[in-house]
Amino acid sequence: MKYYKIYTLLIVAFLFSNSEVVLAQNLIETQYLSGTDKDNLVEWDFYCSDGMNSKEWAKIGVPSCWELQGFGNYNYGRDYKIPKEYHDEYGLYKHKFIVPKAWKNREVKIVFEGVMTDAEVKINGKLAGEIHQGAFYEFKYSITKLLKYGAENLVEVKVNKMSSNKSINSAERNTDFWIFGGIYRPVYLQAFPKEHIERVAVDAKANGTIKAELFTKSKKALQTKIVLANAKGEKINDLNVEQLAKENGKWTVSTKASDIKSWNPEKPVMYQLHFSLMDKNGKNLHTYIQKIGFRTVEVREGDGIYVNNQRIKFKGVNRHSFHPESGRTTSKALSIEHIKMMKDMNMNAVRMSHYPPDVHFLEACDSLGLFVLDELCTWHTPYLDTKVGKKLVKETVVRDVNHPSIVLWDNGNESGWNTELDDEFSKWDIQNREVIHPWGIFKKTNTFHYLPYHGLAYDGYVKDKISFPTEFLHGLYDGGHGAGLDEYWKIMWDLPLSAGGFLWDFADEAVVRTDKNRALDADGNHAPDGIVGPYGEKEGSYFTIKEVWSPIYIEDRYIRESFNGEFRVENRYHYTNLNACTIKAKWVKFDGPKGSTEEQIISESNVNLPSVKPEQKGIFKVDLPQNWTSADALYLTATDQHGMEIFTWSYPVKLPKNYNKNKISYSGNGKIITKTGDSKIEITVKELDLTFSAKTGLIEKVVKNGVLIPLSNGPIILDSKNKIDTVYVNSSEEKVEVIALFEAKKKYYDWKDNNEMTRESIKWTIHSNGIVDLNVEIKSTRKTKGFKGITFSFPEKEVAGMKWLGDGPYRVWRNRMKGTQLKVWESDYNNTITGESGYVYPEFKGYFSSLYWMQLRGNNNNGFNVYNHNAHTFLRMLTPDKPFEALRGSDDTKWPSGDISFVKNISPIGSKFKEIGEMGPTSNEEMIFGNDDEPIKIDLTFEF
Repeated sequence: MKYYKIYTLLIVAFLFSNSEVVLAQNLIETQYLSGTDKDNLVEWDFYCSDGMNSKEWAKIGVPSCWELQGFGNYNYGRDYKIPKEYHDEYGLYKHKFIVPKAWKNREVKIVFEGVMTDAEVKINGKLAGEIHQGAFYEFKYSITKLLKYGAENLVEVKVNKMSSNKSINSAERNTDFWIFGGIYRPVYLQAFPKEHIERVAVDAKANGTIKAELFTKSKKALQTKIVLANAKGEKINDLNVEQLAKENGKWTVSTKASDIKSWNPEKPVMYQLHFSLMDKNGKNLHTYIQKIGFRTVEVREGDGIYVNNQRIKFKGVNRHSFHPESGRTTSKALSIEHIKMMKDMNMNAVRMSHYPPDVHFLEACDSLGLFVLDELCTWHTPYLDTKVGKKLVKETVVRDVNHPSIVLWDNGNESGWNTELDDEFSKWDIQNREVIHPWGIFKKTNTFHYLPYHGLAYDGYVKDKISFPTEFLHGLYDGGHGAGLDEYWKIMWDLPLSAGGFLWDFADEAVVRTDKNRALDADGNHAPDGIVGPYGEKEGSYFTIKEVWSPIYIEDRYIRESFNGEFRVENRYHYTNLNACTIKAKWVKFDGPKGSTEEQIISESNVNLPSVKPEQKGIFKVDLPQNWTSADALYLTATDQHGMEIFTWSYPVKLPKNYNKNKISYSGNGKIITKTGDSKIEITVKELDLTFSAKTGLIEKVVKNGVLIPLSNGPIILDSKNKIDTVYVNSSEEKVEVIALFEAKKKYYDWKDNNEMTRESIKWTIHSNGIVDLNVEIKSTRKTKGFKGITFSFPEKEVAGMKWLGDGPYRVWRNRMKGTQLKVWESDYNNTITGESGYVYPEFKGYFSSLYWMQLRGNNNNGFNVYNHNAHTFLRMLTPDKPFEALRGSDDTKWPSGDISFVKNISPIGSKFKEIGEMGPTSNEEMIFGNDDEPIKIDLTFEF
C-alpha cells in the first residue's frame, strides 16, 4: 500500500446550545499525497527531460524544486541579461495512492499549493482539468468522478519549467530572483460532505461587525448557524444571523460579536468562526471553520493608513519564500523562524516579494503579528496579459482573503502592473482592501523605491499622497539596511504622510548548487541582499534595525557627574501603553584583558515606567544606587508585554581614561638600556626589545622573549602633510622617552600679530617595568574627508583573534552606529565577505567604536594588549576584502593606510542604488568637527 495520511481539517467537537455534536463526517478531511514541507517529503516517480539526471525515470521527493534534488538545470532570473541560456526542461511525475471507500459519498478535490510552472494533471489517465499556468498560486480540481474508491489510483503531472504563456515567463521567470521547476508546495486531497460550503470570505471589523460570504451549491441547506470560538476552537457564543441573502451559489450573511478583542500586530488576537449549513429539519450538513481576526483597515486620502482607527507606520522588510537547500520549498517552522526574527528586529510588517507566499507564512503572520502586503507576481515589463492575470488575481485573493495580517494588495512590482487588473482584486475581496503599485504613484499612495535622503523632503507635486517606499536602503553586501536607517527614520517618523517603508530584503538568496559540489551561489551581486544570511546568520544591520525601530525610543543620553537618572522616552507603539512593558537597570563593571568576558553586576533594579500612550513622550527615572559612580556602565533592558526583549542600551559611566587607571600597573622595575644611532634607537627593558626610527620616531620592531611581535611602522599620523623637525631621547632610571616633533606652524595663520605656534608630536614612554605609553597630538581641524588618527602595520596572516572592551560585537560604519553594546567581546579571526562568502558573523575586520582596550591574539604567541585612554575612539582592525562587483555605494568605503588604526572618524557605506553622500548627513564622507583650539589626542598604553 502506498503512503498516505488522512487529516480531518480542524477536527473539533464542540456542543451547540441544543447539545448537538458536530461529527468528523461533517468536516473537511484531508489526505496528503506529497509530504507537508521541505523537511517531510514523499517519493514520487519522476522523469526529467534535460539537464542533471535526465532522460530516465527515477525517484524524487515531493514537494521540492527539482534542481535542489539533483535534476534539470539552474537559472537565475537575470540570466537573459548576460545573455545565458534559459533552460526549458519539463518533468513528469507519477504517484499511486488509495482513497478511502468511505469517501465515495463525498466531494473530492485535488489541491496543488504551487507548481512551477505549467501543470497538466491526470487522474487514472484522464485530465483533471485545464492546464494551470502560474508558479505561485494554489489551484484545485474536482476529481470525484475520476477516482476509484477503496482501490489504487494514479496521479500524473507534467510540469513545464517555462510557461507556454510568454507573459507569465516575463512576469515570473525574467526576474531578479532564482527560478526553479517542480511541484514545490504540498499536494493533497480534500473530501467534503456532499452538501457543503466550498469556501467562505469574511470581513470582521474591529467593532465586532461581521459580514461573510458562504459559497455553496447545496440544495438541501436552508440556513446557517454561526458560532464564535477562540483561537483554540473553544466555543465563546452563538452569533445571531442578522441578514441572510442567497444569490447564485453565494450566501451573504451579517452578524455581530460583542466583547471581542481587535487584531493588531502588537497583540494579534485570533478567533474562529464556525459556519454550519442546516437543512429544513435543523440537521447540520457541514461545518466550515475559518480563522479570523477583528480589524478595520482604511487608507484615508491625504492622511494615512489606519488600522483600527490608528494611523500606522510600516516598519517592514521584503521577503522571498526561500531556503538554500530547498529553494522555494519551505516549511511552517521556517516561516515561524523568519517571522520571529522580524519581530525581534522590532518590525511590524512584511512585503511578499514578489509573489504570494506559503499559506503557513500568512497564518504565522496572523498569529504572531505582522502587517502584510500580498503581491501578484509580475516583475517589471512586459507584465501579465489580462486573461491569465484575472485568473491569478482570483487565485491570490480567494486563497488569502481571510488573513487579518493582509492590509494591502500589490498589483505587480516596479512597473509590472497591468492596470486592467487593478479592479479585479475587489471582485473577490469582501474587505475591499486597497491596491497599490509598488514603486509607483497610484491613487492615494506613492511607493517610490530607493529614494535618496533628500527625497524625504517630499515637497513635489504628489506631496499629498501617502508615502511609503515598498523598497528602500537596498542591502547588497554590507550596504544599506541599517546604514542610513537612523536618519531616514527620524524624517519618516515625523513626516505626517509617511507610512514607513520596507527594507530590501530579509535574507541572502544563496542557493545550494547540486551541480557544483553543493556550493552556495548568490549569482554574483544579484542576490546577497539580506539582513541575514542564507541560513539566517545575523549581519550587523540586524541589530541596528532592532535599535532604530525599537518601539521604546530613548533620547540619546550621556552619563556625567551631574546625571540624575532621568531619561526622556517616546512611546512608538501604535496600540500599546508604555507601562505594559518593563525596563530593568543594571549597573555593571568590566574586567581587563586578563579577566572574564562576563560583566559583574553591582546593582540591579526595575524601572517604574510611567503611563505614556502610543506616540506620546514622557520621562522615566532610573534609581541611583549609592555606588553608581563606581560602575563602568549602565545597561537598560526593555521587555515587551509578551516577554520578548526589545533592546538593551548601554551607557558608559566611566570614560576610558578613568576606567583604565586601575587596569594598568607601572610597578616593578627593570634596567633600561638605550642605544642611539644615526638611524635607530634601540631600547631594552626586561625581556622586551624595541627599535624605533631615529629619523621619524616610528616603531620598527618589537621582540618579547625572543619572539617577534610584528607591530611596526607606526604611529603614522593619518592625512598629515607635516614634516618631522626633530627626534630626540630623554632618559632616566624610571623611563625613557622617544619624542618626535613635527615642524611648528602658526596657530592662527591669518593673525599677523599673534606668534603662537602649534606642532604635531609623537611621544613614546618606555617604563622600567616594560609598559609602553604612546601620546600623539594631531592638529585639530574643522572638517575632513580623510582620517584623524594614527595607524600601524601588523600582518593579517599573524592575526588569530581579538578580545576587546568597547562597542560590539559587530563592526560599525559612520552611518550605522546603532545596534551595538558596550561589553567585553571576543572574536576569532575570519575573512567573511558580507553576503558573499564565509558567512561567519560578526565579521572580524572593520571599524569598532568606543574602544577601551584590545587584546590582539597572534598566531605565534605574538600578540599584545593596548589600552586606549581617549573617549570616542574607533579601532580599525585590518581591511575587509572587496566583494564581487559591488555596485555604487555598496562597498564605496575608505580605509586608513596600514592594518591597525586608532581614529576619531570613520567612513560611511552606501548601497546598491545610492552613492555615499546620498543617504543622509552621516553618509557624507566629510566629517565636521568644529573649531577646537586644542589638538586631537590619541593616548595609548601597550603591554607587549
